[in-house]
Order: sequence, then structure tokens, then C-alpha cells
Amino acid sequence: MKQPLLLLFGLLILSACSSVKKGQQALNRGNYHEAIAIAVEKLQKDKDKKSNQEHILILEDAFRKMTEANEKRIAFLEKDGNEANWREIYRLYKELDGIQKRITPLLPLTLRAENRTGEFRFTDYTDEILASKNVYADFLYEECRSLMQKNDKLAYRNAFSNLTELQRLFPNYKDTEQLLEETHFYGTDFVFVELKNETPFVIPKRLEQELLDFNTYGLDDFWTEYHSTRSGDQQYDFSANLNFREIIISPERVLEREIPLEAEVLETYFKKDRKGEFVLDSLGNKIKVENYVTVKGTLYKTIQTKTLALQAKVDYFDMEKGQLVTSYPLGTEFIFENVFASFEGDERLLTKEDKLLLQNRFVPFPSNEQMLVDASQDIKGRLGPILKRHRFR
Repeated sequence: MKQPLLLLFGLLILSACSSVKKGQQALNRGNYHEAIAIAVEKLQKDKDKKSNQEHILILEDAFRKMTEANEKRIAFLEKDGNEANWREIYRLYKELDGIQKRITPLLPLTLRAENRTGEFRFTDYTDEILASKNVYADFLYEECRSLMQKNDKLAYRNAFSNLTELQRLFPNYKDTEQLLEETHFYGTDFVFVELKNETPFVIPKRLEQELLDFNTYGLDDFWTEYHSTRSGDQQYDFSANLNFREIIISPERVLEREIPLEAEVLETYFKKDRKGEFVLDSLGNKIKVENYVTVKGTLYKTIQTKTLALQAKVDYFDMEKGQLVTSYPLGTEFIFENVFASFEGDERLLTKEDKLLLQNRFVPFPSNEQMLVDASQDIKGRLGPILKRHRFR
């Protein structure tokens, strides 16, 4: 019993030493956030634990150095005078305030060996946070307005990102909601998609609707909107054409095979005399006779087949420039097959698979139109990855 307890105690000591080492290494690298996070996590569990004394010293040192570094950085950014700096200034003040709030519940932290409590110089950054937040918000708004004047898709998207950040800071700030709608609309690539048929076959309307239903492809692109029918005066940035170039449909084929079956089968029966009565042994039991006999039969197997092979391509065009951007090949094959059978002879020759075939019957061949419709899921399965892979910008 003592040995497992000693082992457990040893593991606990190693764990404590390991966390102290990690915290000290983070502190030495200047990664004050990590050093503080390690120390706070340990002290939250038991701040009075003897093995956690080192963590108090690390926390004290890391907090002091991080505060000095952040305040020095803030002073430099404010002196630099660049309006874009307010993003970082606000973040640094929030960071300082957040660290203080994590440490406050742990206080006081007693250092027994030095007979003192940990020293943490706290500052109320409320005014600085509010002031920098307001200036940062004004900067985001003005930058958004400036980006929108460029009348460029990517600029509109950057403006949308700014507005999203602004809304997080100040919900309903000025006309943010309206500007979010505008920047999203003007930053979106509108793509007109259509199916073009270069083959002599008539494409079923159902197939066309199925392929052009972009809600079923799982496309999660915030900045791309697909239309399969033209929408009013909408100007389209790109077009995506699914071109059916070749469709080959085989004739209806019926393959019939006669499969002769033959096997040695063990037959068992009770012996009878000339009068037709069972012959008994000395104990009065019926005498059993085993005999191998050859049994024969014929399995008439029928295979119905019809195949469809389709070659297509997806062409992306830049509507403004009137240029082909890129093309992706797309091919698929669909096979209709039905197998059934009949049998003459001794049924003991039949396997489980043979018996299943005997339950099947001849079925009407699908029409060419039905073959195309049946192939739609496979076509979509190949078209989907192309749509997801292609990036317009």
C-alpha cells in the first residue's frame, strides 16, 4: 500500500516542478501571457499550497513586466499619431484590464519565505478604455467610408469586416446596420449559372432543376451568390456554365446464359424389405443407409443492362471582361443492371445466391430520360467539389 502512495506523491511533485519550469521558461522568453496563465491556473486550485509559492513569484514578475511593456507600447503608439494605432491601443488597455481582473480574486497572495504578500500595482484603466474605444470606433467608421468610395469588391469586404468589428464595440452605431447591408451586397460576387446542352439528347427539366439547385451543394460562401434564373437588372460578375458535350447511351441488352449444374449429394434412407417394412437391427432400431447420388439441373440466368456515359465541363467566365477564366472536366457513367433466373432440376444444387436470383423478375428498361435523371446524383457528386474548390477572388 505504501509503494503506490509514494509513487503518487512523486508524480505530484514532478507535476508541480514541471508547471513551474514551464512558467519560468515562458517568462524568460518574454511570453508574459503564458506565464501568467500557468500561474493563475495553479493558484486558482490552491493558492496556499507550499509547492505553489514559486508560481506567486512568477506571477508577480510576469504581471509587472507585461504592464511595463504594454504601457510603453501604448505611449509609443499615441506619440506616433497614426489613427490606425487606436486598434492596438484599445486592445492593449483591454488586455491590461483583463489580466488584473484574473488576478484580483486570488489576492492576497502570501510569500512565506519572504514574509510578505505579492506586489501587484493595479491601475483603473476605465477612462482609457472608453476613450480609446470611442476613437477606435470613429476610425473604423471613417475607414469604412473611405473603403466604400473605392468601389471595389475586396474593399467592400474589408469595409464589412470593419463594420462587424464596429458593431461588436457599439451595437447600432450610427448607420452601421444599413452600411453592413450595402457592403455585403456590393462585396458579393453574383454568379449566373446555366446548363448548356451540346448533345442531340433532350435534357429532362427535372435533371436541369436538380443540377442547378445550389442549395443542395452545401456551398458556404458568404461572398458568392448563385442564380440559375436572371434576377431583374442584376449585374453578374461571373457565369458558370455546365456544358453537356457528349452523352452515349447503349442499346438495351439482354444476356441469357444456361448454366448446367451437377453434384454428388448424400442421400439417407431407412432400409426396407420386400414387403415394404423397415429392417431392424439386433437392438430393434431401424437400419439407416447412406448413399451418394449424382443430381443435375440447369440454371437459366438473365442479365439486363443499359449504360449511360456523359462527358461535360464546367466553364467559368468573367462577365465584365468577357473572358474564360478556367474550365473543369466532368465525366460520369451510370449502369442499369437487373439479374434474374429460373431453374430446372434438383433444387439441392442451388446456393443462397441462386435462390435470391430466382425471386427476381424481368423489369422494364429505363428510358433514356430516366437514365439521365438517375445519373443526376452522381453528376452532382462530381460537380459539388468543383464548385467548392473554385475561388472567384
